[in-house]
Amino acid sequence: MSESDAPREPRAVLVTGASRFLGGSLAAMLAAHPTIERVIAVDCLAPSKNMLRRLGRAEFVRADIRNPMIGKIIRGAEVDTVVHTDVHSRPGEAGGRAVMKDMNVIGALHLFAACQKAPTVRRLVVRSTSAVYGYSPRNPARFGEEMAPKNPPRGGFSRDSVEIESYARGAGRRRSDLQVSILRFAPLIGVRMDTELTRYFGAVLVPSVFGYDPRIQLLHEDDALGALECAVAAPAYGTFNIAGDGTMSGAQAVRRAGRLGIPLPSPMLGVVGSALRAARVVDYSHEELGFLSQGVVLDTTRMRTELGFTPRWSTVDAFDDFVRGRSLDPVIDPAVVRGWEERLTALARRLPV
Repeated sequence: MSESDAPREPRAVLVTGASRFLGGSLAAMLAAHPTIERVIAVDCLAPSKNMLRRLGRAEFVRADIRNPMIGKIIRGAEVDTVVHTDVHSRPGEAGGRAVMKDMNVIGALHLFAACQKAPTVRRLVVRSTSAVYGYSPRNPARFGEEMAPKNPPRGGFSRDSVEIESYARGAGRRRSDLQVSILRFAPLIGVRMDTELTRYFGAVLVPSVFGYDPRIQLLHEDDALGALECAVAAPAYGTFNIAGDGTMSGAQAVRRAGRLGIPLPSPMLGVVGSALRAARVVDYSHEELGFLSQGVVLDTTRMRTELGFTPRWSTVDAFDDFVRGRSLDPVIDPAVVRGWEERLTALARRLPV
């Protein structure tokens, strides 16, 4: 790394998505850093009163990143670091798939163009997702950052994320002094987050795809914030997989939560998903259905060795913390299920081969 590429302590940081958990919480964390002089939290929606209190000395600015005003904010505050977390995954909450794509893709395009034009901006950190690898039975057991999916992602959120990553890298190519870090998060889970995954495992009846038991790798909400905070002033930049250690199967997760698993044929699960989407209970997207049938596991070597970040929570620990924090009343006692499993395993060992 040349002297001009050496990391600099951030002085003025702009964070998008301030009305939601990741963006607002990150802005509050960065505002507590004594070396960071100014933190600007941006969103087109006003944060809740609680989030506004948590922002501390961070300044909230109500602005749409699709509007040229975002460039004026960046230049006026002489922002040197931009963290983009404002990515929408639920079409229903965004106002439909067309609106969601406009907010995600066009919003990122305008934001990154503003970063490229602002000479003070030296680092761009982008929240992405492991969904860019797609869900296919032909996928490798573990994805490294340089690996491409066997089948292109089908879901709207994953396709949007692929385009967002492409625009971010394009800004980095056009400005050699702009350091771009892309963090591909495993599915997030936690007590304070409301996602399709938390709604899924919080339900009494948990549908799954009959004949499939995907490997699940998760990221605790606190570790997601820690990784973003680390990337703001990390000694390295590039693309990084971010996930907790270890995996578990979908069936294990259902049992650990004390839920009642309902295996359904894939077409029927699609019908159930449509009904739940219409009732605004759970929005089963292509990503969710792919996750429930195939899953995806990440190689996190670069996260540790280059980014210098180590998650505090493993996949199992993150899931158990979610279950404890939500105080989920088990439909089936997990200890009883484990007892059945142990007895069946012992019986299978005694059977002739």
